[in-house]
Amino acid sequence: MDIRVLHYFVAVAQEQNFSRAAQIVHVSQPALSRQITDLETELGVHLFNRRHRQVSLTQEGHYLLERAQEIIGLVDKTTYNLQKQAVVSGTLDIGAGESIAIKTVMQTTQQIIHQYPEIHVNLHSGDADTIQNKLDSGILEFGVIMGRRQLDNYNTLRLPVDNRWGVIMRADEQLALKETIQPSDLIGRPLLSSKQAIQRGIFQEWAAGLFDQLNFIGTYNLIFNASLLVKTGACIALTYENIVNVSPDSGLVFRPLTPQLIDPNILIWSKNRQLPNVSQLFLTTLQQAIK
Repeated sequence: MDIRVLHYFVAVAQEQNFSRAAQIVHVSQPALSRQITDLETELGVHLFNRRHRQVSLTQEGHYLLERAQEIIGLVDKTTYNLQKQAVVSGTLDIGAGESIAIKTVMQTTQQIIHQYPEIHVNLHSGDADTIQNKLDSGILEFGVIMGRRQLDNYNTLRLPVDNRWGVIMRADEQLALKETIQPSDLIGRPLLSSKQAIQRGIFQEWAAGLFDQLNFIGTYNLIFNASLLVKTGACIALTYENIVNVSPDSGLVFRPLTPQLIDPNILIWSKNRQLPNVSQLFLTTLQQAIK
């Protein structure tokens, strides 16, 4: 696949119209249509459902669009970094989930972009699997992994703030009168938790013999939408402290778990790739800040 043709494909996918896409990429409509047809022939799939003056993506087209945007971004970033080695510049890509521990990373980022205005920053949110996949493919230079995982294939740096688990619930819940939440308090209540926490089995150990009596009705990826469901009174959500608004006017409260349940935050980066200058600057600055 030619990177130029991927640009053409993305333009058609975004505009849903060959004429408008042709104007954007500065080629004739027949030439653009021919390039897309050749791409479909090369891949052996139909990428678009063609209708009069409008097209829509097929299932295969949606898959290629996501991959094409990642590939184009990686090529653009690589080109930019190579051309800017003479000065401290480039693009810093950092991926992480939701945690107050990211504050240290953001403070470091603010410090270097204030000192070097030509540096650009892209922040990627996602769970640990998503972050590791993007790191392995070269889309990210750094990822922040929350919780205990096998990280032998990465360089690691533990961040100074840990995550404390607890529950968020409506402020008018009877359970909100408690200062801490123990396993027996959650028996019979509809619960949400992050998918990865369930997969890691951290609540089995915390709840011990009571785990089988806990009623997990579903999972979330990032907590914001889950907090909206909690506000309806449909459930209680297990989550980290300080990432959901629990101010007096929010209608929600946070209560920590007891026994206390803590997850570390680990900055990771590849052992197999040399960091560009901006990434090395970020890492050195962060290490100094932690010390």
